[in-house]
Amino acid sequence: MQDMKFYDFKFQYPALTTFAMLRQAWIAVNKVAETKLLKVGLTPEKLAVLWACRDYPGTLIPAEVARLVFRENQTIAGLLNRMESEGLVQRVPKKKGHPFTEIKMTSKGEKLVDPGIEIMKAIIMELAADMPVAQQEQLQNSLRVLRDKALDKLHIEASPPSGLPAGKPVPVNW
Repeated sequence: MQDMKFYDFKFQYPALTTFAMLRQAWIAVNKVAETKLLKVGLTPEKLAVLWACRDYPGTLIPAEVARLVFRENQTIAGLLNRMESEGLVQRVPKKKGHPFTEIKMTSKGEKLVDPGIEIMKAIIMELAADMPVAQQEQLQNSLRVLRDKALDKLHIEASPPSGLPAGKPVPVNW
């Protein structure tokens, strides 16, 4: 990416400029994360799954992993297949009285999750260091509006996992 040049677009319509900036920011931040996480053998997607395995308060099934990391079920199936092949997670087959396959982190995954989270934490803190908290909260509110409107168009509801109160963000141990 170092040889590439990017443009700071200013479209006639502010919404288009907003979208271009949002897309560029996400792609750039994700590329930084990919580059840094590669040092410990992870991708942002694999780290998200390991983090879910580590911190989810209950039985973690593939469909719940998909919801937690905001991916389609079939995309998660492929990711879990690769992670299982790499020895990062294992699928625990359905048991009598337990209707779903469970996802568990292996010892190899356990060794990588904390270093991966520390890398992500450092990236995020560095990138957001010059943005005051009030500005971060304003951005969060703006992004929530965009996300919720897009989810509405997709007929998807943003709701917490079962057992957590509705209307409240999901608490994350970080």
